[in-house]
Amino acid sequence: MNNIRATLATVWRIAGPYFRSEDKWAGRGLLAVVVAMELTLVAINVLLNQWQNRFYSALQAYDLNEFVMQVWIFLGLAFTYVALAVYKLYLNQWLQIRWRRWMTQHYLGEWLDGATHYRMQLKGDAADNPDQRLTEDVTNFVEQTLVLGLGLLSSVVTLASFIVILWGLSNKAPLHIYGTDIVIPGFLVWCALAYAVLGTGLTHWIGRPLINLYFEKQRYEADFRFNLIRVRENSEQIALLKGENAERGHLLHRFGHVIGNWYAIMRRTKRLTAFTASYGQAATIFPYVVVAPAYFAKSIQLGDMMQTGSAFGQVQDALSFFVTAYRSIAEWRAIVARLDGFEMSVATAANLPAHEATIELKAAGGGRNIDLQKLCVNLPNGTPLVAADGFAIQAPERVLVSGPSGAGKSTLFRAIAGIWPFGTGTIAVPAKAKLMMLPQRPYFPIGALGDAVIYPAAPGTFQATQIRDAVISVGLPDLAERLSEDGHWNRMLSLGEQQRLGLARALLHMPDYLFLDEATASLDEPSEARLYRLLTEKLPQATIVSIGHRSTLDAFHTRKVTVVDDGAIHVLGQNDAPAEPEPSAAR
Repeated sequence: MNNIRATLATVWRIAGPYFRSEDKWAGRGLLAVVVAMELTLVAINVLLNQWQNRFYSALQAYDLNEFVMQVWIFLGLAFTYVALAVYKLYLNQWLQIRWRRWMTQHYLGEWLDGATHYRMQLKGDAADNPDQRLTEDVTNFVEQTLVLGLGLLSSVVTLASFIVILWGLSNKAPLHIYGTDIVIPGFLVWCALAYAVLGTGLTHWIGRPLINLYFEKQRYEADFRFNLIRVRENSEQIALLKGENAERGHLLHRFGHVIGNWYAIMRRTKRLTAFTASYGQAATIFPYVVVAPAYFAKSIQLGDMMQTGSAFGQVQDALSFFVTAYRSIAEWRAIVARLDGFEMSVATAANLPAHEATIELKAAGGGRNIDLQKLCVNLPNGTPLVAADGFAIQAPERVLVSGPSGAGKSTLFRAIAGIWPFGTGTIAVPAKAKLMMLPQRPYFPIGALGDAVIYPAAPGTFQATQIRDAVISVGLPDLAERLSEDGHWNRMLSLGEQQRLGLARALLHMPDYLFLDEATASLDEPSEARLYRLLTEKLPQATIVSIGHRSTLDAFHTRKVTVVDDGAIHVLGQNDAPAEPEPSAAR
């Protein structure tokens, strides 16, 4: 019972926000109409049950006129039933897509807000494969919640409607044993109740392991699919290393989990199906066996017997809702658990600064400098990485950051960008300052090359001539003619070409602070020098902070900073300002 209450509370927490959202009136209206149609279908079933008595009684009495009338009544009821069933399905699907659209937008907003998606990974994301939770799990949650919710409502109303009919029929057809009528008020109702309770208990006992098996099924399937995507994304490196056999082994190992879990589901489903199928078949004949003695004793007519069988079936079906829907309920509970885990993981990452000591990112006063005060950047496990106090990046200087690999240089950039919360201290960034981080491998979304270059700006933000000029200026005239071409540019272009396009992005956005995390490391030194001169010419007021190891970079920076092995930042000296570039150097 506690598990049921906890599950229902979780379902309400996941589903409730939609019906209080900006789309609430459309959602509530569609739900109300669908519920009304479901209740009307139950009412038609009640009318059909009463019709069944009159129809079979007319057959037993050889009453042709009554028979014809009942046929016309049936046609009217059947037409109404079919029309309601069709439009109930149509409106149900309409509600599903609106609900799914809102939930997807809501989850995407929370997942992508404030680098939450990145922090979830840093904290050892408990919600595996967010892509699946945002697609399959949301879709299945909406669909299964409506199906099971309406099914339960229908069962409750059907039970309330037909239990009255069955109680009355129990008085017409008393229990007849060896020529003696034994009057037990509502004995047919008690028979149906005992039958359903026994079936429900056995079904739960047999099928309970399916809940966890379906949860694992979703996880294993998503994990296998995710690793297939990783192989596709890294196909070049795998091919160069001749790693196909190793990847095949890794993928088959993960697929083995899918197969093993599926076999477990098969075995458990076989037992559950064997019982539920037997239970359903027995339910077909059970009510007729119960009332047959009264019929053969001529206490009731054929119509009463057929109506009794139909009413008993409706009551038994309503009481057996848990039995017939058990597999769907098990899968639904697994989906609810996955969405609940996703919400908890998102909330934990989003509220990280409120629960742990974190780096404070604040707007600086009237100055133009980025100031680091009592800053200690840590790893997620708390291990200190970089420490700096009283350190400032002054505008519009050029700063070169160097140091051994793993000393925390890139992590320091992440902290300044506001996406690395682990640590203590303060980073003051000038208000309204535009910061841009260019990593060693820039990101380009799939789509038109022009849109990929100006990312994250919306398409149309820059004119085509501006984009073309920026691409040409970084030394890619051939790509300047392909700006409207769609492609997966991170796969199609060399790393050197990607780094050049990253710098073209910076030229277009014109940030106040440009952080280059080995953003030219794949270029030869002459090309790197030309691009740094280009940045000096095109972005004269921008503060540029570079991570690099080449000594040739010293000439393009006014100050050099070294992060040593103990994590401290040391200013080793200040170089002379770089010479003005030759007129042809920026071309």
